[in-house]
Amino acid sequence: MNNKSKSDSYAAAGVDITAGYRAVELMKEHIAKTMTSGVCSDVGGFGGLFELDITGMIRPVLVSGTDGVGTKLKLAFLLDKHDTVGIDCVAMCVNDIICVGAKPLFFLDYIACGKNVPEKIAQIVKGVAEGCVQSGAALIGGETAEMPGFYPVDEYDLAGYSTGVVDKSKIIDNKTMKAGDVVIALPSSGVHSNGFSLVRKVFDVENSDITSPVAELGGKSIGETLLTPTKIYVKPVLALLEEVKVKGISHITGGGFYENIPRSIPDGLGARISRDAVRVLPIFDLIAKTGNISEHDMFNTFNMGVGMSIVVAAEDAGKALEILRAHGEDAYLIGEIVESEEKVTIC
Repeated sequence: MNNKSKSDSYAAAGVDITAGYRAVELMKEHIAKTMTSGVCSDVGGFGGLFELDITGMIRPVLVSGTDGVGTKLKLAFLLDKHDTVGIDCVAMCVNDIICVGAKPLFFLDYIACGKNVPEKIAQIVKGVAEGCVQSGAALIGGETAEMPGFYPVDEYDLAGYSTGVVDKSKIIDNKTMKAGDVVIALPSSGVHSNGFSLVRKVFDVENSDITSPVAELGGKSIGETLLTPTKIYVKPVLALLEEVKVKGISHITGGGFYENIPRSIPDGLGARISRDAVRVLPIFDLIAKTGNISEHDMFNTFNMGVGMSIVVAAEDAGKALEILRAHGEDAYLIGEIVESEEKVTIC
């Protein structure tokens, strides 16, 4: 820490730059856990440096994704729990770039807050680092902006950015997809990080008890269940790509089945999903019941227990399921690809 770097005038305006230095010191131990061989810089520089290893690649292509946590952060504020939303932030980025077959290389975060409380910032970054470890990405940089008068003193926003790489010949496209291919589901860990504006309204989280046990949720509280971090699918999917021809991957985020599954399906084909096959998590049943929400709207808003869908040839289904299960995913079949102008049919 630079002992001369202190401004009483800036502090009087609500910005304590020394708190920023303290936060960096506290987060260093978490960042260290994410370091990979490509990292060429230390925390605190003007840019994060990463040396790209393209061994074995003929035409490397960089793939980038950026996203935030959204209003799920309101739950973190209410429960004063800040060490898991960073996982959500990483997941929303790396789960997107894996959909084209890219391996995440590095991640950067951005935290904007009303007041920089070093211990809180360090807890947020702890979650970001955990997400990076789960996805194999290095946390090579970030920014914490203290913005008094713009954000309430006890609130913050969190966003991130990730870059991955894939050999051009191995980019996942849907050109070989055909009728008769099957759709595999990878279970979600919960609501993940989408649809929380509706969730917060349904449960009236700011004015209701969300900390008491709920029978329908197996004794967990609504708050604990909703704050469950988004599952990261990178490592199981990368393992699958090594051995099976994957024809399409969809990350089921905002817009649910109806908006996301079509993004990996070519014109003239559609996904016919078996409603009975979908393993809907109890939290979604509770949301639908409490909010009197139609089944169509539920499947058009939430992941409903399916965080990612993967399309493979029918003859590859057994091997694909075996690989995914060997890497910790309780994967299962939920449908097939059919000739149709309707991109998604749930029946």
